[in-house]
Amino acid sequence: MQDIIHAAGWPIWLLIATSVITLAIIIERLVALRASQVMPKGLPEQALELVRRQQDEPEAILRLARGSAMGRILAEVATQRQLDDAAREAAIEAVGRDVSWRLNRYLAGLATISVVAPLLGLFGTVVGMIDIFGAYDPSGGNPAQLAHGISVALYNTGFGILIAIPALIFHRYFRARVEYFLHTMEREASALSRLISRRGAA
Repeated sequence: MQDIIHAAGWPIWLLIATSVITLAIIIERLVALRASQVMPKGLPEQALELVRRQQDEPEAILRLARGSAMGRILAEVATQRQLDDAAREAAIEAVGRDVSWRLNRYLAGLATISVVAPLLGLFGTVVGMIDIFGAYDPSGGNPAQLAHGISVALYNTGFGILIAIPALIFHRYFRARVEYFLHTMEREASALSRLISRRGAA
């Protein structure tokens, strides 16, 4: 590994730092976007039972909100059940925007890395090309410097692409997962809100 780093030259350190950041984001999002973490099974039923039993004690609401992102939204529905439909929907949307922001956290950074990593690799390529031209001499070039310039160019180009591919794949994967979570939470919140509206009209 040290031989590769030496052969790739100093630009490789920018790509190594980028790869560490990429790996950290991917691991953090894999943990944070687990279904059991975002919307545990049976949570809509718990919120529905809470509303049916007219249990709006702070402790019960707090337990519901503290457990997950979906729990926070459903707890907001239950908390604001005394409001009219428009005010309740506005309160739910406000909480939903914050939940959406938290679920999408770091994804913009992952998208940026998928674009920047090949550019960093290209920068390393340019540095390698400079070394190659620096080694050129009509009377006889320096083979060692020429070989070093070629290795810098190739290693940095390859490593930049190697970082960009998983960053792009995981960004798309996480975006799709977040959209699924948000769609499911919106559906469950709307269903609970409609039930509250019907009970109020009855």
